[in-house]
Parts: sequence; structure tokens; C-alpha cells
Amino acid sequence: MDRRSFCLSAAATLAASRSEVLAALASTAPANGPLITLSEIEAIDRDRILRAANGYLTAQPVTITASSSPRSKGGKHDYFSEADYWWPDPKNPNSPYIERDGYSDPTNFNDHRLALIRLSLIVPALTAAWLITQDKRYAERAAAHLRAWFLASDTRMNPSLDYAQAVWGHSPGRSYGIIDTLHLVEVTRAARHLEVAQAMTPAESAGVREWFTEYLLWMRASTNGQVEEAAKNNHGTCWAVQAAAFAAYIGNENVMALCRERFRDNLLPEQMADDGSFPLELKRSKPYNYSLFDLDMLAMVCVIASASGASPSGATNNLWQFALPNGNLYKKAVDFLFPFIEDKSKWPYAHDVEYFDDLPNRRPSLLFAGLAYREAKYIALWRTLAADPKTPEIVRNFPIRQPVLWVRPA
Repeated sequence: MDRRSFCLSAAATLAASRSEVLAALASTAPANGPLITLSEIEAIDRDRILRAANGYLTAQPVTITASSSPRSKGGKHDYFSEADYWWPDPKNPNSPYIERDGYSDPTNFNDHRLALIRLSLIVPALTAAWLITQDKRYAERAAAHLRAWFLASDTRMNPSLDYAQAVWGHSPGRSYGIIDTLHLVEVTRAARHLEVAQAMTPAESAGVREWFTEYLLWMRASTNGQVEEAAKNNHGTCWAVQAAAFAAYIGNENVMALCRERFRDNLLPEQMADDGSFPLELKRSKPYNYSLFDLDMLAMVCVIASASGASPSGATNNLWQFALPNGNLYKKAVDFLFPFIEDKSKWPYAHDVEYFDDLPNRRPSLLFAGLAYREAKYIALWRTLAADPKTPEIVRNFPIRQPVLWVRPA
């Protein structure tokens, strides 16, 4: 069996062996009736999905090869970005950049990141539109973007991130940059649905999976990838979200098991305090934003990596139900932040230095935790929040936008 055939068969086996947890939760009612059904989630989002998808039907693919920076040490097909919070030294413009945590330098090169975010907006929206309408036009347009980014020799991105979040005068690319490809998580979920739509040939689907196979190998083997995996704050969480999502897509159960282990042994115990807060995020210049962001990303590890049964050590593979020695579940974090999402004026910590007034928006953690824990108030609050933020910084920290993709089996 060749490599592409293996990728396809392995992914199919993994998908078949793992229950579609969210779909089951959305469809299964407690004794007093369902908290929210799959059809209700689709109805809530139908108008916004179709409005966005109809606008994207004529959007042409734009990949990283459309722009470049003279400060990049990479080539045409290498992703490049610059660290947000590093600025030219006003006392010596030609010297290495200096850090201003929480304040984004608008002059830094951002074109590749914006192109990646654009991909993460377009492909999931088009795919969600296909799911709820079965109109093949949406699926075929989404597939065109996947071909351009991952297959076409003249426009594809190399499956590595050696030059992401560079800092002039300090580093050509840093481990922190791996967080930029967080916007590929929902793209891979969409790609699984697009295979059902047969919007790509089997060879094309295998080619996209092969790209993610190579990228996941880079995430695990490169120095930058290993440093990011070991990060103790939201960066470590985002490494695990990506690794789990890409492993689910290509059918790599070993990496899925690794992500479950990281959640149980590192992410939850190292990040969540006894009261459910995230001290490492509260210390940042944007404590509200980063706390909500980490809450979402930990939820996505639970969504993607949870499975039935137990690990060889006997620990549960259902990450929603994994308990720390003090008995706390991930739910403790949701309960800690819930009142501050419901009423931001109650936030007792420092306000974010930027964009505090633009939050909160609709948090996927509320929906998914509401389904997992049968907590009606989470879902009720989720319903009330704005689904489509407009501030670029908020969009950047909001990579899971189409819950329909996650509650529908793929």
C-alpha cells in the first residue's frame, strides 16, 4: 500500500473507531428533554453561514506566495510572520527590536497570517453551507482553496513553520509562531466533510492529508515544535489542539494518545488553579482575552482527543471527565469564567491593554462544555453572544467559528 492510500485508510479506520461525541451529545436528551439539538444548532447559524458562504463563492484563493517580506530568511513557499509585540527601538531604528507586551506593532509583516486567517474563514463557512444545503457549489469552491494552499506547486505552502513570529535582530523564527497555524484546525475538520462531498478526487484528498502528515512530523521533530509542545501556557494548549486535529485528520492514533496524555499530565494540572482560573494567563497584559482563549482551546482538546476507554495507566480517555487529584474537572475553569462572560463588569482583574471592550464573543467552550456536562446555562449564554467578531485581534484568537462542522459527524 502506498503512502497516500495508507493515509486515507488509516484516517477512515480512526474515524470509524471513535464515536462522534458531540453529535451524540447534541442528539441525546436528559430526562427533561434535549439541551440543544443538532437541528437547532444548524438553525441558529443558518443565516450567518449562508451569508458568509455566498460572499465567498467568488473569492479566489490567496496563499502565502502572493506576498513576501525582505526580512524573511525563507523562500517563496515558506510561511513568514513577525512577532506582534516587538517594535523598532525608537532610540536606534537600526538596532534589534524591543518588546512591548500586549501592544501590536502595525508595521510588522502580517500578510501571510492574514492569508491563513482568510483561509480559515472561507473554507469552514463554505463547507458548513454545503452541509446544511447539500449545494455542491459550496463544497467545490472550498476544495479550490485547499488545492491552492496544499497541492498546487506554484502556490502551496511548505509544511513547516521555521520563519513564523520572527523578531528582527533576535531570531529568524520562533517556537511561538506555531500558534499561527491554529487556524488550520477547523480547516482540517472542514476537509473531512469535503471528502464526503467528493469535492476532491481521492488522489487530491490523499495529497492534502500527506501535507498535514508532513507538517505534524515537523511539529513533533523540529526544535521549535518541541519547545512549543512543552510550553506551560496557552501556547502548549494550542500545540496540543493542532496536533490532535491533524492526527484526527490523517488517522494517527499514536499522536491522539499523546495529546490525551499531555492534557492529563501537563495542560490541566499546570495551567488550572484550584479555583478554576488560569494564573499564567492572568499575569499577561490581556488577562481576559487570554483566559477566554485558553478556555476555548482546552475545550477543543477535549472535543477532538476524547475517546472511550482508558489509557494503559488506567486514566480515562474522556478528557471532559478527567479529574485532577483535588477532584477538579475542566468544568471548574468554565465555572470560574462563566460569570465574567455573562457580565464582564464583574471581572476583578486588570483590564486588557487592548480590545477589552470588544469581548466577549460567542465562545465555543460554552457550547461544547454545555453538551458534555449537560449544563443548560452554558448553552443559554452561548446563544446570546455575537458569533462573528470584527476586530482583527479578536478574530485571530477565535479560530473555531463553525460549530456545525463539529456537531455533524465527519
